[in-house]
Amino acid sequence: MTPPRIIDAHHHVWDLAARPQPWITGGALAPLARSFTADELTAEARAAGVVGTVVVQTICVPEETPELLALAAGSTLVAGVVGWTDLTAPNVADAILELRELPGGDRLVGIRHQVQEEPDPHWLLRPDVRRGLLAVAAAGLAYDLVLKPHQLQAATLAAAGLTGLTFVLDHLGKPPIATGEVAPWAEDLHRLAALPNTVCKLSGLVTEAAPGRWRTEDLKPYADAALDAFGPQRLLFGSDWPVCTLEAGYQEVLRIADSLTDGLTAAEKSAVFHDNAVRVYAL
Repeated sequence: MTPPRIIDAHHHVWDLAARPQPWITGGALAPLARSFTADELTAEARAAGVVGTVVVQTICVPEETPELLALAAGSTLVAGVVGWTDLTAPNVADAILELRELPGGDRLVGIRHQVQEEPDPHWLLRPDVRRGLLAVAAAGLAYDLVLKPHQLQAATLAAAGLTGLTFVLDHLGKPPIATGEVAPWAEDLHRLAALPNTVCKLSGLVTEAAPGRWRTEDLKPYADAALDAFGPQRLLFGSDWPVCTLEAGYQEVLRIADSLTDGLTAAEKSAVFHDNAVRVYAL
């Protein structure tokens, strides 16, 4: 049973009237081609016992993060923002400082870049990116990793060389659930998890499964691998709303996460569904 107080460590919002979301293409993603607001999420989240959330960037443009910070400043639900800034820019440290001086800047808890879209599988190891990651660490922020399985090895090398930075792996590194393959993803996941400055989000699984044909049992080998690798003290629940709605509603995603962690003690569940997010993101 889920704890009475929950932190949703990963969700999104966007307003198509403000700017497009270029990644929403094709018929499969058509249900996402509308605006999704925090107000739409709030009623369901509150009913589920969610006491706070972390909103995460979706596109790599400088305008989005100030808007998310302003949203957090006016929200009783959004406790943290994982935003974006150009890690390769010479003035990255100043850019982070400027974000923190904006309305809601105190809610900035992390930085993320769409590494999954980078054609270079070793993008995280580039010297200019490393300099940017050092600036993120110096600012006391976490760094969210959104990547694909073939990029896990580079992420492990990057995390090993930046022990002062907490790396947060989104969506378990997007394992190939639809095909049922576990290796080599699980081995690479364990190598990343062997580093103490890494944590992982139990999020985004339903949209990696076979569309419309998956069952909770299909997700279990991947959740079990993450629990085995990171342990309940380094795993964070995230809904991945509204992307999750392609396959499951907010309440269903929460029930699935509860089911996938039903072997944990009450204290361990509290860690996964609340305490770890508070600690990792300093909420």
